[in-house]
Amino acid sequence: MAKLLMGKEVTAALNERIKSRVNELKAKNVFPKLAVLRVGAREDDLSYERSLIKRCDAVGIEVKPVFLPEDVTQAELVGSVRELNEDITVHGVLIFRPLPKHLDDEEVRKTLHTRKDIDGITDGSLAGVYSGANLGYPPCTAEACIEILNHYGVEIEGKKCVVVGRSLVIGKPVSMMLLGKNATVTMCHSRTRDLAGICRDADILIAAIGKAGFIKAEHLSRGQTVIDVGINVDENGKLTGDVKFDDAENLVEAVTPVPGGVGTVTTSVLASHVAEAAFRASMPK
Repeated sequence: MAKLLMGKEVTAALNERIKSRVNELKAKNVFPKLAVLRVGAREDDLSYERSLIKRCDAVGIEVKPVFLPEDVTQAELVGSVRELNEDITVHGVLIFRPLPKHLDDEEVRKTLHTRKDIDGITDGSLAGVYSGANLGYPPCTAEACIEILNHYGVEIEGKKCVVVGRSLVIGKPVSMMLLGKNATVTMCHSRTRDLAGICRDADILIAAIGKAGFIKAEHLSRGQTVIDVGINVDENGKLTGDVKFDDAENLVEAVTPVPGGVGTVTTSVLASHVAEAAFRASMPK
């Protein structure tokens, strides 16, 4: 049976590190604050906002909700982002996406200043991931994968890592982060030839393709560590990952469950970015 890489254990350790950093900052009269910019009132946004406020409160980070109506104009939204860019009491900004269809997401992303982009959505943050420069922050879900591997002592350097998925949110940035830790990385997708064979050869397999149960026994081999990033709903209404869990549990060395794995860690990673942004802002210019 595979070892379960539980997100709650990673989160607990990460939260302690965040609280320590936040307490150090507050002792210097720096009070980390996150602005949450939400357009409309989608239930999934509201649910995440509640959980985010709870998580930030637990580690001592203040949250400033900014609500805009569903019919907000492009100019009003961009103006709100600019105001948050200039607000020196706000260290990080999270913009709930996707935005309503009448709004230009690209303009909004380009307006947000990289130094406050704690969810890795700006071109500056992504450039920082790809170049290794200290610009912005990686997408939180991608970094959550690395946090899990680090927490459980999974060696990355020199290992064969296969990432299935090429999105800007997970696949591409996590590939660059693994490369930065001296792994040998292969990025795959649904059209990759002999995908199963490439996956079986991996020491670390990260599934982020967005298809329920896409990774099956034929993609897996003994001794592997599997990070399942997928969040899908199957035909029975059950939350499931990109990996067929029963196949993995009976074959690989270790695997993240869904739910209870990567998603559990993501919010704490975001909170850690806010604390780091507050620290950077406090440094002498």
